[in-house]
Amino acid sequence: MRHVLAAIIILLIGVQPVAAQDRATLVADSVTVVSGTALLAEGHVEIYFKGQRLTATAVRYDQTRNRLVIAGPIRIDDGKGDVFLADQADLSADLTEGLLVSARLILGQRLQLAAAQIIRSQGGNLTAMRRVAASSCTICVGSPIPLWEIRASQVVHDAAAQQIFFSDAVLRFFGLPVLYLPTLRVPDPTMKRATGFLLPALRTTSTLGAGLKVPYFVVLGPSRDLTVTPYFTVRGDRTVELRFRQAYTHGNILIDGAVTHDDLGPANPRGYVQAVGAFDLGNDYALSFRSITASDPAYLSDYGIDASNQLDNQIGLTRVRRDLNFAATLYGFKSVRPADDNSTLPSSITEMTYQRRFVPDILRGIADLSLGAHGDYGTSNLPFDSNGVGLADGRYLARLSFAFDWQRNWTTKSGIVISAMSQAASDNYAISQDAVYNGTPQRLSGAAGLELRWPFIKSNAQGVSQLIEPVVQFVTSSPPDPAIPNGDSTLVEFDQGNLFSLDRYPGADAVESGTRANLGLNYRREDTNGLSFAATAGRVVRLADLGQFSGASGLSGKKSDWLLAWSLANKDNLSLTNRLIIGDDLTLTKGELRFDTVNSFVNLSGGYEYLQADLSEDRPDIASEIVFEARRQVTGNWSVDLNGRYDLRAGRLAASGLLLDFRNECISVALSLSRSFASSTSVTPSTDFGLSVELLGFGGGSAAGPTRVCHG
Repeated sequence: MRHVLAAIIILLIGVQPVAAQDRATLVADSVTVVSGTALLAEGHVEIYFKGQRLTATAVRYDQTRNRLVIAGPIRIDDGKGDVFLADQADLSADLTEGLLVSARLILGQRLQLAAAQIIRSQGGNLTAMRRVAASSCTICVGSPIPLWEIRASQVVHDAAAQQIFFSDAVLRFFGLPVLYLPTLRVPDPTMKRATGFLLPALRTTSTLGAGLKVPYFVVLGPSRDLTVTPYFTVRGDRTVELRFRQAYTHGNILIDGAVTHDDLGPANPRGYVQAVGAFDLGNDYALSFRSITASDPAYLSDYGIDASNQLDNQIGLTRVRRDLNFAATLYGFKSVRPADDNSTLPSSITEMTYQRRFVPDILRGIADLSLGAHGDYGTSNLPFDSNGVGLADGRYLARLSFAFDWQRNWTTKSGIVISAMSQAASDNYAISQDAVYNGTPQRLSGAAGLELRWPFIKSNAQGVSQLIEPVVQFVTSSPPDPAIPNGDSTLVEFDQGNLFSLDRYPGADAVESGTRANLGLNYRREDTNGLSFAATAGRVVRLADLGQFSGASGLSGKKSDWLLAWSLANKDNLSLTNRLIIGDDLTLTKGELRFDTVNSFVNLSGGYEYLQADLSEDRPDIASEIVFEARRQVTGNWSVDLNGRYDLRAGRLAASGLLLDFRNECISVALSLSRSFASSTSVTPSTDFGLSVELLGFGGGSAAGPTRVCHG
């Protein structure tokens, strides 16, 4: 018969008064008062005190010493996520100080430290261990050697500082010593951020050779930190990378950069600086910025930082509400392509848009009132086009625009949906340093349209629903203005999103003109088993060809090319999308196919893209490429990522990458391999190899993978 003695405060914690919640509870098979100052509890002993829980075979309490002598097996849960296991113990009555023999400490349910003895002091904040083996790996009976462990002569855990200190530490893999460290300090599992070295990373490239990165993390306060990463290569290149982070109540900033001494660039030192930030200003306003600069065009590519062809700098202010959209952005551009002369390109662009949606009292329907401003300029003073890009090298252009859009729908008794729509705009320009376009031209433009949709919907008893919807849209627009240069609408896409549109130009400099009919047919099928299919076919027929669009756009001529688009999706997370722009002679102008699938076997995405050659779109040759990306969870611990881009015209890979990742409860290993085949006078083809190993179980680490399962 078990006895429960609640609130035996005098025997367990002395004679000092305590609150009711500080009282101890003892549960045991038998409890015997040995003398006036001693108590012996035996058989399935459990003690609960201040959130702590002790289980043992026998506990003897000596009131004169205010100590507990405990026989194991012993388990102490300290109520903070840490667990002590031991064979014997001599502890203070509150369980926070004393000696545990043949003990084990489990921190944060992840890191285990087995020791010959453990001494707790300073109210449980300091734990000293002798002859220690530490690991977060699961150890099976038939395989007692962990994947990795750290053996040390002494280990001290400072719970207040959230740090673990090792003395005479040896890192072992599969029982074999690989690294000796006289002293080692690591954060305990509760620590999220701590000053110290992070795990090194190995990087090898065909350009730089093998190299080692050793990052050092510095905590500068509760909301900011700095990471300093020396990077050394076997070629003798020396780099120091810096990353500073600052978090605010309503935003954050990140500043990173590097300084390098090598023999790859035109001069030394080489490097870059980048700053990124975002802030919530309240009242739905948001501020964001990004700034980057580099010492030379090839630096970012050489060191795997950024492979783009230009440096983009911007700062923007936005405000988005249900009926309002505001954005103001300042852009700065610098090309890193050796063929580009930045003095002949626009280096600064300012954009501002304000859009308000409302319901007009007289017209009803939905109306949008917009205000826009734009300005761009470069550093050149030449008033003509010297590089064939279509605009004067030194052109300065400013534009102020006002626009009004309106649409209203009616539905007839027969189910025909009639839509009336219109738009009007006023664009006011100031142009200088341009031999062709100059002065302050003004443009008043407008468009009106009438659209008829007749949806036919059918459902059957099996729950399959189908929609067939012929659409006819008649549009007439004001004629083009030859005094206005086209700087922001040179690339035009023709797709199902703008087939029925009053204006297909993406920017404001060009306005689609003339009288035309937009003709199309929409089809959609929905099944109860999750299968859905949608398709759109259509074209644009014009009263006259005004020569506004390039041949590659698919919109040139009195009759545009045919647009054929469809998409398919099922409940098994498979989706296919296809868009084709085809001429009357079935010649392909543009084509793209995308696929995505997510299942238990593989995550796969990719596609094919074909673009007709067009000098007006800066594409002298046909573009024909296949892109793909696959991720396979081979086992619970192993995953493989594969990606690539294949140029069908050149008959070779343009880029490829491979990532092997292993992760279990105690270690994460990532092996990456990538190859870039692009080349120029400043950027050469390169292969990049990377290896990172992370021991899990310490503070601030990555998430653990599946735990090893013991068999037998």
